[in-house]
Amino acid sequence: MDIREKTISSEQVYDGRIIKLNVDRVICPNGREATREIVRHPGGVAVVPVDKDGYVYMVRQYRVPYDTIMLEVPAGKLDKGEEIEAAAARELREETGLTAKNMVFMGNFYPSVGFCDENLRMYLATDLSQGETDPDDDEFLNIEKLHIDRLVDMIMNNEIKDGKTIAAILKAKILLGR
Repeated sequence: MDIREKTISSEQVYDGRIIKLNVDRVICPNGREATREIVRHPGGVAVVPVDKDGYVYMVRQYRVPYDTIMLEVPAGKLDKGEEIEAAAARELREETGLTAKNMVFMGNFYPSVGFCDENLRMYLATDLSQGETDPDDDEFLNIEKLHIDRLVDMIMNNEIKDGKTIAAILKAKILLGR
């Protein structure tokens, strides 16, 4: 059975600085109509910067939707027309002050497939050099270095709940172990 839906109409009901919201009408495989609310996002990058001793540079950042401070890998959205690897290097530098001689693409991550089209591209950054941070004007971060094995333990103990961080750290750990 073909389980794809056919979009019959789409209306943009919100156009924000970062996201857009569409309300779509679709025909389901059984022939019935349904409504889909879809958050349109420009996409983003997530970077796992690992030093030669296996320590990862992480950021702690307050997140309004959860009213908590989260431990995360450096990440951010793509700017219009920006190359993906350039965005990863930019976010790494802005949030941690680091530059990397080696950036390895680790794959894509779709954070919320039920209602959002965000596509995060994950990178492993190695051969690091320290410089100055340059966060956005409304971005306040604390940088921490934790060993990748400790981060895996934190993920398994549900101490890290951010999806992109979980996916990126576990992928990096596997890649580094090969």
